[in-house]
Amino acid sequence: MNIFIPENVQFIIDEFYKNGFEAFMVGGCIRDALLLKTPKDYDIATSALPNDTISLFNKTIPTGLKHGTVTVLIGPEPFEVTTYRKDGDYKDNRRPDSVKFVTDIRDDLSRRDFTINAFAYNKKIGLLDFFNGKEDLNKKLIRSCGNPDKRFKEDALRMLRAIRFSSQLDFSIEDETLKSIEKNKELLKNISSERIRDELIKILISKNPKKGLNLLKELNLLEYVLPEIVPSVGFNQHNPYHNEDVFSHILSVVENSPNDLIVRLSALFHDIGKPDSFFFDENNKGRFYGHNTVGEKITKKALRRLKFDNKTIDRVSKLVREHMNVLDPPTKGAIKRLIGRVSLDDIYNLFSLQEADIKSLAINKEPLAKFYIMKEKAIEIINLKEPISIKDLDIDGSALIKELNIKPSKIIGEILNHLLSLVIDDPSLNSYPILLENATKYIKTLGN
Repeated sequence: MNIFIPENVQFIIDEFYKNGFEAFMVGGCIRDALLLKTPKDYDIATSALPNDTISLFNKTIPTGLKHGTVTVLIGPEPFEVTTYRKDGDYKDNRRPDSVKFVTDIRDDLSRRDFTINAFAYNKKIGLLDFFNGKEDLNKKLIRSCGNPDKRFKEDALRMLRAIRFSSQLDFSIEDETLKSIEKNKELLKNISSERIRDELIKILISKNPKKGLNLLKELNLLEYVLPEIVPSVGFNQHNPYHNEDVFSHILSVVENSPNDLIVRLSALFHDIGKPDSFFFDENNKGRFYGHNTVGEKITKKALRRLKFDNKTIDRVSKLVREHMNVLDPPTKGAIKRLIGRVSLDDIYNLFSLQEADIKSLAINKEPLAKFYIMKEKAIEIINLKEPISIKDLDIDGSALIKELNIKPSKIIGEILNHLLSLVIDDPSLNSYPILLENATKYIKTLGN
């Protein structure tokens, strides 16, 4: 069997062999090649000790000498090169307390998470598959490499990685591995929010995010990954527009969303406020008034807990807040204000979220028609490039301070928002003299 080896990877392997060492491509890059996918990166394992690796190559970075890893730079391209090793005890369900360098590649491969990641390959020896990973690839199975309890106790994040691979590859998880995940789920308490966040992201932008999110629910992992969403599981909406519980509807919206992280995060959280805002109206129909603003608060809290950056938190929470705003009728001013609240950059993300949400309703023909009318009108307005936000005004805060002889304060923002409101309704007012005149009038009204 021949597997393609990039030129720079082959150069590194050759250098080791020239100097009496062994080296292989290992792990995911081989899995991807066997699946006829283009690998995102290439890892190399070698019998050489870290100091030997450093001495063999011109440019290296001692990335993790304690664990045997050196980054070799070939031009600007980095490659992780790790010495064959066996891990010591794991006391934090994350990293081994110690490692022992070994000379047998089989010992190194035996510590890896899943059989489909436990491959080694070079042109000299060919494919090494000690744990029947190729057979599991053919069966579309995620199977623990060795005892699953041991693997998950070594690194509890591997449980989420199993679900992530299942979502990305559309594979099933082998029964014993599946049972072990549910059995060891509490170990996720020991995993940092950042690492959980990164796996959640990969599930969301995978080939089959609904599959991964369902696995989190079925294996009772949601309370460790997304506790905020647990109340939505099985929550009956008691509404003719919804034939699914809140959680199932959320999954349908995620599935119907384009593969964009901001949109899929927004889809994941868009109805998270429903359980807290539910009530029955006079006709015994389920209602969720204000669930979007309740959801906005929960979304911010959840994303902060997962250590998302502030920009992502702001963008996603705005989309959650605005997702119900399908304007009917879609007046020009109302659409401009909606775009201003969401931002021109994210208005199309809002449209993607709204369309996915409406398509996931049990009754959607009329709501979809209203949505498409609004979207079409919004695109017309965007193409006209009329003022939508404060930065589009022909006057700014500094000019107001100078012209009106007032001190910098929150009143400046108040004036600018007043001017924007005028300009949104009448774009012809967006000229410096007219804006200054209206700002002067506004100041006088405050004085009264």
